[in-house]
Amino acid sequence: MADEERSVLPTDKSISFGVKRIESMREMSFENPEGFWTGIAEELFWFEKKGRIFSKAEEPPYGSWFENWKTNLCYNAVDRWAHSPRRNKVAFFWEGEPGDRRVITYAELHSDVNRMASALSELGVRAGDRITLYMPMIPELIISMLATVRLGAIHSVVFGGFTSQSLSDRINDSGSKLLITADGGWRRGKIIELKKIADEALGNSSPVEKVIVVRRTGHGVTMDPHRDIWYHDTCSRQTKKTDIEAVPGPHPSYILYTSGTTGKPKGAVHSTGGYMLWSYYTFKSVFDISEEDVFWCTADIGWVTGHTYVVYGPLLNGATSLIYEGAPDFPEQDRWWSLVERYGVSILYTAPTAIRSFMKAGDSWPGKHDLSSLRLLGTVGEPINPEAWQWYYRTIGRGRCPVVDTWWQTETGGIMISAQPGNGETPLKPGSATVPLPGVDACVVDEKGVPVGAGEKGFLAIRRPWPGQFMTLWGDRERFESVYFSRFKGMYYAADYAMQDSDGYFWLLGRADEVLKIAGHRIGTIELEDTLIMHPAVAESAVIGRSDAIKGETAVAFVILKQGHAPTQELRKELSNHVRSHMGPIAVPSSLYFVDRLPKTRSGKIMRRVIRAVVEEKSIGDISTLEDSASVDEANRAYIELKEQIERAG
Repeated sequence: MADEERSVLPTDKSISFGVKRIESMREMSFENPEGFWTGIAEELFWFEKKGRIFSKAEEPPYGSWFENWKTNLCYNAVDRWAHSPRRNKVAFFWEGEPGDRRVITYAELHSDVNRMASALSELGVRAGDRITLYMPMIPELIISMLATVRLGAIHSVVFGGFTSQSLSDRINDSGSKLLITADGGWRRGKIIELKKIADEALGNSSPVEKVIVVRRTGHGVTMDPHRDIWYHDTCSRQTKKTDIEAVPGPHPSYILYTSGTTGKPKGAVHSTGGYMLWSYYTFKSVFDISEEDVFWCTADIGWVTGHTYVVYGPLLNGATSLIYEGAPDFPEQDRWWSLVERYGVSILYTAPTAIRSFMKAGDSWPGKHDLSSLRLLGTVGEPINPEAWQWYYRTIGRGRCPVVDTWWQTETGGIMISAQPGNGETPLKPGSATVPLPGVDACVVDEKGVPVGAGEKGFLAIRRPWPGQFMTLWGDRERFESVYFSRFKGMYYAADYAMQDSDGYFWLLGRADEVLKIAGHRIGTIELEDTLIMHPAVAESAVIGRSDAIKGETAVAFVILKQGHAPTQELRKELSNHVRSHMGPIAVPSSLYFVDRLPKTRSGKIMRRVIRAVVEEKSIGDISTLEDSASVDEANRAYIELKEQIERAG
């Protein structure tokens, strides 16, 4: 990466002071973790507080948080604001894809959650029961999550784009007794028939006893009179107030399934007390929320980012958030920017994939709108390349909004590494997640678990427990310990490839299983993708490895070009020379394909296994999570076209 891409922005002395403050807080969190976390915990409500906040296990992995403390996640997120001067403050602005809108205050949210909790209680839901939610991005999804934890039950949100088989697998694995869904949801002007998919999922053996259905689209659906209940019918007749279940800190709040490399989903289980503290603390520290802010995290609630930074983090801080149901580019490429303007969004938190997509569309779309309300920008989901960072900073933030590039995972519960305006400004380096939050002991280690020096690449690991860590994998403790804690003794293995520079800043280089081993050299896929995107003709890229008899592995690149650039053999050579000049000849892709789109999940992540299957001419397998199945066809066509070109060339 060129030196100018790593330049520190900004550089004034006041910001340097902010870094010293963060370092001081980090030292305090390590020297006296009990006092550090207790101080933050005191800002939240607890029914009981007994003993130490962290109980160390006799052997790793780690231990448990708030074992003898009792609280309730819903009470902290809703009730304490509904009974305060914030009761009439807006909790959520919501806009559906067709343009319908709702405004929900904390008092109204409290009323809606209480009615839903009463409905669930009426159906026999008790503490510890599992409830699966399969819904679009509508307020009823948030209300249902909050009502579930209010009763001490455990929610399992399944992304509303998954297939019936994916839904069935998650319902059966969690043993859910109740499913909450909707007749459908909107996506690019079309109805996604969620109820129909849910019926298919429940067609075989299922533990589900009742199904609650939200009327969203109004189209006709089949209702089983013995099993199915309309949401509006059951909630409207509820009149009594529901008791709040005080649960111990380690009590599970939710299960969230995350795909593993084996293809079998892993049910990450998060606690109540530790997760609550982590959501509250990280949201406050990273986004520096104020009473007037309007926060918008664009993630779907079906992913962990939606859990922590659409629902729990903002509500625990008494913030106002925007929620949008539909696609970012429907009906036009400026849908997001019109929302920022309409609602006065001041903090925008989104994925680098979305940013690169908007880059490709051009500057004219955001240029049509007044984005002056923005004061802070954030990224999540994958490392952001410096070019996308700079575009985001200049075109969306108009050169005045800091960009917090955050690293974390489903398993960590919330942000671990990020710039922290709430703790004093951090100098920014485009492409770097900067430094860990106070309380996070992150390091980069070699294959033996020994910390490496500045500028050396290795594996990201966490050396100390933190409150937001997940507790186990649902029904699979052995896998939990072997996957995350067996590789490096006494450390959490993040399975990410990373590097620390001489300033201690972390640079994420991709998943550890996506590191290419070319002729003995380790090259992260993110490094190579970023290098390609540095070229002025490239909008987006994806790199995978292909087996090679001589080198062991070679790089294969798929490239999306910016408008005005044609896919020619000359440009292919130019890009190869570009990689050679920046990373050396060892990194030059053995093949480079030009495509119009890349296969992605609906959360915006590139599905590299699909690309790898295309290149290796193997079965693509399950593509139910793809945003656009046509992108698979495009990848196939690009591969075939390139093979034909090579054959014609002799």
